[in-house]
Amino acid sequence: MQKFSDVLLTLDNVSNVVRIELYKQDGSPAGVIENKPGSQGSVKVYSHLARMYGEISLDAAVEGLSLYAEHTEDAENCPGKHPNVDRLLNILEDEQPLKVKVIET
Repeated sequence: MQKFSDVLLTLDNVSNVVRIELYKQDGSPAGVIENKPGSQGSVKVYSHLARMYGEISLDAAVEGLSLYAEHTEDAENCPGKHPNVDRLLNILEDEQPLKVKVIET
């Protein structure tokens, strides 16, 4: 299994991304991922998924969980520890995609 740190090296630079805003299909807020220490990896993952899929769909969630590597298993065993991984796991369960708005400088 790849390590998350190795996966991050393969994803595009997101230094221009300030935050990623997530919305439910009805337009209500579903979360924000700030580009700051502790969540920069998630900004890379979600930015990649948004570019590839246009939204966080079921297929995007499956790919995202693969990209999170060892953190996916940890999130499954410790709900709440990795909220950005939990969000993808929830999409697998409820099949409700999220709209994505990438805010850049």
